[in-house]
Formats: sequence, structure tokens, C-alpha cells
Amino acid sequence: MTLNLLDTSPPDGEGSVQVALDPSDKITSAKVFAVYGKGGIGKSTTSSNLSAAFAKLGHRVLQIGCDPKHDSTFTLTKKMMPTVIDVLETVDFHSEELRPEDYMFEGYNGVMCVEAGGPPAGTGCGGYVVGQTVKLLKQHHLLEDRDVVIFDVLGDVVCGGFAAPLQHADAAIVVAANDFDSIFAMNRIVAAINAKAKNYNVRLAGVVANRSKATDEIDRFASAIGMKRLAHFADLDAIRRSRLKKCTLFEMDSTPEVDAACQEYMDLAQKLWDGVDYQEARPMKDRDIFDFLGFE
Repeated sequence: MTLNLLDTSPPDGEGSVQVALDPSDKITSAKVFAVYGKGGIGKSTTSSNLSAAFAKLGHRVLQIGCDPKHDSTFTLTKKMMPTVIDVLETVDFHSEELRPEDYMFEGYNGVMCVEAGGPPAGTGCGGYVVGQTVKLLKQHHLLEDRDVVIFDVLGDVVCGGFAAPLQHADAAIVVAANDFDSIFAMNRIVAAINAKAKNYNVRLAGVVANRSKATDEIDRFASAIGMKRLAHFADLDAIRRSRLKKCTLFEMDSTPEVDAACQEYMDLAQKLWDGVDYQEARPMKDRDIFDFLGFE
């Protein structure tokens, strides 16, 4: 049986218990991308450099971090920002008392940054936090002058809460390395995207290969389920060092490797802005992935 907790809109896939999106909270004034992937795979690095690339193309960008550890945007802002949940708590959750500058901060090259944060462990739903963040942004009319919104989403969790950004997104991007764990997580994320796509506008844009010298296993798996690779970022020490220096890759000293990676981000941003052919991928059963990738 399928349940919907808020209204009578269509359910989110078989067996789903979801918090439905209030239609008035739909982001209509920008192109919206949700970035997913296995925990620790480099989603925040990918999101921040992609935001910087969009900004370099002349677009007005907002990045929303959706991880309780709220480190999505620190390479853009150079420090850890207070979260929406933090500032709401200071006013006893009376959102009308907040000002935009309480929770929204300007980062590198004009990218605006928001960290949604999350409820204390075991006490709430990440979907609620994302929903409250979008409501707050809309109440203060902060989405109306944005061209691009990027949700950087926690790990590979595909529960209703952390799948909530898919309700707002036009396209979902999966970040994966050329290894079994990343591909396994990608398969489950694709299933979550497909479930949301039944009743929301989100579609699968493709996979970004990250921290990988080769892409053979990603490409083989993607081809088997019907999705495409959008970009490839090798496991560069400069990317790791950029995080330590609290800056984007675009601010690192120029080298052939850094310049090539920056250009790859620029190409990815342009590709996403122009619009990709969305894919109707068919995720595998868990056991089939083990067989496909050669595990006994």
C-alpha cells in the first residue's frame, strides 16, 4: 500500500511513505540540479566547483547544502556557515523573524550559499529541513533572481527525507567512482530518482565520474542500465588540496592538470545549462550488480 502524509496528490512509488511537496513551494524561476552519490565520493567538491563554473558562465547561482555536517559550501565561503536549522532555533522557529543575511552568504564569484543543516540524530527528518529551507528562501524572494540552484545532498541515503530535493529538482546528477561501492550506491539512487520521476519533474541527467583514473566499470554499468557519463574528474591531488585550502579548484595555481579539470567543470556546466537528454535508466536488482561486476 502507498501512503502520502500531506495531501491527496499521486503517491511516490510503490510502498512509499513520503512527505509530499506543497505545489506553492515549487522552484520555478531557475534550473535546479540535485547532486547525489555515495558518502565521501566528492559531492560537495563537485557541487562547489560546478557552482563556480556556472557563475563563470555568467549565471546567478545558489548552492544549498543538505548535510547535517554543513560543509557543502565552505570552499566557496572559506568558512563553515550557520545552518538554517541553527538560525531558526535561535528565534524559536519563528521564520518571520529571520533576515536573509542570517542564513544566506555570498561565496566565490558571487555564488550564494545556504546550509540547510539537519535535525539532531534520531529526532527528525531531513526532508523537513529541506522543505523549510526552500519555504524560507521563497518567503524572502531569494529564488526569483537565481538562474541555477544546486542541491548538494547527504551521502547515498535514498529515504524519503533525503530524496526530498528530488521533488524540487529538474535534473539529478549522480557522482560515482570506478568501484563497486560507488556503483552500488548509484544504482539505488537511480531507483529513487525513477520513483520521484513518476510524480515530479525530476529526471536523471547522468553520472559524473570522480576520483577515478579509469571509468571502465562506470561506463559498462551505465551502458547496461541505460544512462550516460557526463564528465570525468581524475583523482587529482590538486582537488584534495583545494579542500584543505578552503577554495575552489578555479582558485588553485594553474597547472596543466588543474586547467584541464577546470575546463571539464566549465564544459559540464555548459552542457547542463544547454540541457542534456534525460535518461530512462533501469536499475539492477542488488544481486544482479554483484554478478555483473564479477563478485562471488
